[in-house]
Amino acid sequence: MYTEAFSDTDVAESDLVTRRGTFRAIAFWADGHEHMALVYGSARGREEVLVRMHSECLTGDILGAMRCECGEQLNSALDAIVREGSGVLVYLRGHEGRGIGLVAKVRTHVLQDELGLDTVDSATELGLPVDTRDYAPAAKVLRHLRVRSVRLLSNNPDKFEALEAHGIPVVARVPLVMPANPHNIGYLTAKRDRLGHDLPQVEVFSDSH
Repeated sequence: MYTEAFSDTDVAESDLVTRRGTFRAIAFWADGHEHMALVYGSARGREEVLVRMHSECLTGDILGAMRCECGEQLNSALDAIVREGSGVLVYLRGHEGRGIGLVAKVRTHVLQDELGLDTVDSATELGLPVDTRDYAPAAKVLRHLRVRSVRLLSNNPDKFEALEAHGIPVVARVPLVMPANPHNIGYLTAKRDRLGHDLPQVEVFSDSH
């Protein structure tokens, strides 16, 4: 299902100077949330653009929480795009806790800590869905940039399929593997075994401990 073009009031662009360099920041409304795409170099109108669709994670991205790898993935993706010389990072709001929101996510943390439930069962125990994320906004902004095909920075095959379903050809999936630690090994194991993510670091961590 393809999404419609932006109206003039739903998108704004400006340069954003960061410690990594200057990006073109594209803020946009889609599906009830404000999102942002960071474009580095000459990504517009190109094929095989290096792209990261990054789901909002306040605890990981901003506070450096170690029970997930989100903040490390965000930084690693930006570094990879800069090394490449061009690419796009789409930061998707409304994806906190795979779409259940911040309050609910913290409640799942309580169940994980007190009852030993994993990231999947702690959500369903609260009567919540495991994953409600929608990647249509990412496809919409990539079409706005006239990106013709992407190499997707992700360990999640669902993201590959979602972009393809929204009309963005994915020519390759580029792993974004962060080292496991004692605080996130359970989380990563559940993502590998129950959600189908490609996470070879889980085996490496298990073999070394």
